[in-house]
Amino acid sequence: MKGTTYFAVFEPGESGYGVYFPDLPGCITVGKNIEDAEKMAEEALGLHLWGMEKDNEEIPSATNPPFEDLEKDSFVMPITIYMPVVKNEMENKAVKKTLTIPYWLNEIAEEKGVNFSQLLQIALKEYLKLS
Repeated sequence: MKGTTYFAVFEPGESGYGVYFPDLPGCITVGKNIEDAEKMAEEALGLHLWGMEKDNEEIPSATNPPFEDLEKDSFVMPITIYMPVVKNEMENKAVKKTLTIPYWLNEIAEEKGVNFSQLLQIALKEYLKLS
């Protein structure tokens, strides 16, 4: 599986590290320490690129350091993500929905041990002719 790599700039601050990607304006995050900031950078990069793909935006090519105007004590680190994994996680994550049913129906369903989430998924797939 081929990874996607962009360079991130890590800037130390009073409470950890701020991280941004020079090639992806708006893709920023923070972390308590270097390890946390690196993990958060991976998540931010994946979500940012997934959102760009979903919105049919053109994804810029990654450029190589050095980057101009780095703050003192800042450093650059490559961040690699795997878009098929990100897409799978985002497209299959559970989404909470609130619904309303009559009290009496809820009582009977709970007595029978109904798994409401599972039943709703089955019913939606059947209704939408997806199963």
